[in-house]
Amino acid sequence: MGKSKRKQHEGQYAPLPYALLKSDAWRSLSGVAVKVFLELHTRFNGSNNGKLTLSYAEAAEALGMGKATVQRAYAELVEKGLVALEREGNWYHRQAHEWRLTIKPVQTAKGTTPPTHDWRNFRTSKTKRGSETVPSGASVVPFQNPSRCSGSKSEPVRAKSRP
Repeated sequence: MGKSKRKQHEGQYAPLPYALLKSDAWRSLSGVAVKVFLELHTRFNGSNNGKLTLSYAEAAEALGMGKATVQRAYAELVEKGLVALEREGNWYHRQAHEWRLTIKPVQTAKGTTPPTHDWRNFRTSKTKRGSETVPSGASVVPFQNPSRCSGSKSEPVRAKSRP
């Protein structure tokens, strides 16, 4: 089978740059936001960036989630700079929002505008985890039994000795 035949069977694909995949913005996305981003990306045909439509209801149906969940995912994608709202939709005229992927160029009548890559400006506040944290000095096991109000004397905690 020739190379061109093989490519016809593969269909379209969504290339994602490693710089994006290794960014704070991408790595901090929720799973729902990733799914919405990829679904929106499938609407990109090479010349329609800035006019991508995927309504909350359509995304909810396609991805098996609630409309409010999809709305939160879009808000997360905008906050982290992966998508931008180009034109607000109108519920009464049944028009969905029009979105722009910040990783893709925009075709206009005046020419091509390069991608803005807004996601590069997103920074997470790094928190230390596990062994990276500084020990607080607090003991997990108390050195003495807690004092009781009954007046009994506190004694040091000792491991039970086995015979």
